Amino acid sequence: MQGASRRGLASARQALEAQIGSGSDAGALGDELLAIAQVLGSSVPLRRALTDPSSESADRTALAGRVFDAKVSDAAQHVVRTAVGQRWSDERDLGDGLERLGVEAVLTAAERAGRLDDVEDELFRFERTITGDRDLADALSDRRRDGKDKADLVGKLLEGKAAPETIRLARQAAANPRGRAVERELGSYVAIAAELRNRLAATVTSAVELTDAERARLGDALAGIYGRPVHLNTVVDPSVVGGLRVQVGDEVIDGTIATRLEDARRAMAG
Repeated sequence: MQGASRRGLASARQALEAQIGSGSDAGALGDELLAIAQVLGSSVPLRRALTDPSSESADRTALAGRVFDAKVSDAAQHVVRTAVGQRWSDERDLGDGLERLGVEAVLTAAERAGRLDDVEDELFRFERTITGDRDLADALSDRRRDGKDKADLVGKLLEGKAAPETIRLARQAAANPRGRAVERELGSYVAIAAELRNRLAATVTSAVELTDAERARLGDALAGIYGRPVHLNTVVDPSVVGGLRVQVGDEVIDGTIATRLEDARRAMAG
């Protein structure tokens, strides 16, 4: 997001934090915001009307009230009205912003229940499961299947194996991936979970499982580089042979033997 949309999201987040701080159920509020974001994602006319820069803020919030007030809690109404009252650089940013706030609220519920670390790890593991299972990835990207069908598939796979917040967010990603692969959407949720704790998330790929001591040393080293705590999500991939591949956001530190061998092969080939 850029410019006005970033400011709009910040204002809506303040409204969300105020509602949660005053005692609203974070999980229920998150569910409502995710549902509203889904409505906006499926209705171009509504999305445009609620972000029309030529209309007055009061007119936009009144329209949001007519559409949503009878369907959601007072807390959700307050967050949505605050969001709609802002300026947005792109009409799609309003729905994307409310979805992000919904994800943050669900993760806040997990944190209050002492499950945030588990949810972060489970989302990451499920992302890797999809990446490594071509049939599952194809099923979740099949345009002939509707969002509910995909969400139900994910729910069945995770039922009894993951925290309720993990299942809720995985269903959300499957049903409404916003034009992205489901695994990428899950990856964005992992990053949001890390941000809630003011830390970064790093994906570390190694040929063998890292020991606790190795994880601790690597975490300390990355924290020194980036100036904030770093949560490690580890992947074991024997094809890297040795060394580590570390990805933090879009930045990749690749020190694997496989990469060095490939670089040498290319150099020899001219």
